[in-house]
Amino acid sequence: EVQLVESGGGSVQAGGSLRLSCLASGFYFDDKTIGWFRRAPGKEREGLSCEWSGDGSVYYANSVKGRFTISRDRANNTVYLQMDNLKPEDTAVYYCAAEHPRFCSHGKMSDAWEWGYWGLGTQVTVSS
Repeated sequence: EVQLVESGGGSVQAGGSLRLSCLASGFYFDDKTIGWFRRAPGKEREGLSCEWSGDGSVYYANSVKGRFTISRDRANNTVYLQMDNLKPEDTAVYYCAAEHPRFCSHGKMSDAWEWGYWGLGTQVTVSS
């Protein structure tokens, strides 16, 4: 059974940092692309970043480019999202997802409906 478990969320002040973790199990870790999404209150789920399973290419949404960094620890079946210079508008529930999406490379990330496996999410709250 495929399982994704997020952790590392919490409350920080603007300008602070958090590192989210996504522990994966139930599938060959190197075989799937891993992505990070978030859903803020009243908004649709937003794709933030992903790392392509093939060549390790990464994608970042403009809203987080230069502030967030995705990385994959193959020894521990974990994908991280390092979030720096957090802003109040980053407040949301953050989810990791796994799949073979059509797009995860320079300039484009597949929408949420293409990702088949999801974690339950972790809350991030950024205060001003």
